[in-house]
Amino acid sequence: HVQLVESGGGLVQAGGSLRLSCAASGRTFSISAMGWFRQAPGKEREFAAAISWSGENTYYADSVKGRFTISRDNAKNTVYLQMNSLKPEDTAIYYCAARLTAGIPVIPRLYDNWGQGTQVTVSS
Repeated sequence: HVQLVESGGGLVQAGGSLRLSCAASGRTFSISAMGWFRQAPGKEREFAAAISWSGENTYYADSVKGRFTISRDNAKNTVYLQMNSLKPEDTAIYYCAARLTAGIPVIPRLYDNWGQGTQVTVSS
């Protein structure tokens, strides 16, 4: 089992930036990939970005490509989501998730462990 704790959410004006962090603990040696997902009120949870645990491969949803950057710090077992040029439609609860088997999917149900989420609100 892997425990995940997100931080870094908050309120920001459109065009601003935030950096989310996700600290992993527990059986981190079993992690294959990490993903960031988001869920807006009344909507389904959707994929935002993912990274292989090695950091070699990254993937982004079209809606965030060019604005968000996912990265990881091996020494700290932490994954980051740098969010620039934020838009009101980026408002959501952001969750990080760990996948413990091979592959880097974009479907939420294929991830094994989840954090509690952090709220991001972008005002217009």
